Amino acid sequence: MNINIKTTTISLTPAISEYVEKRLRSIESFLQDDTTAQCDIELAKTTNHHKQGDIFKAEVHIIAKDINIYASVEKEDLYAAIDIVKDEVVRKLKSSKDKRQSLVRRGGAQVKNILKGFWPGKSN
Repeated sequence: MNINIKTTTISLTPAISEYVEKRLRSIESFLQDDTTAQCDIELAKTTNHHKQGDIFKAEVHIIAKDINIYASVEKEDLYAAIDIVKDEVVRKLKSSKDKRQSLVRRGGAQVKNILKGFWPGKSN
């Protein structure tokens, strides 16, 4: 998986970069068969519309063979925003995996019902 990190209104320090890559490596297990997966992350500090304090924003966009997932979170702490957006992406990846598996199982059940009609002596 190729990870691209973009920052807006904050500087990308090696500590932030390492933390992001460490957190997003757990997502690779969901995309293990796709080597062309692209993960774009944008980290920003949005303070224009807040009266006090810094608000950090973390956005993740994953594009893979059959997957297109986007998640965005705003929090007071940059590291908390990264953790929460990672959890959101994992939740969406699990959901899409479950949907694909159930589609395969439904298709298999239909094939099984069709094949039951070809065996002699068997009735539905």
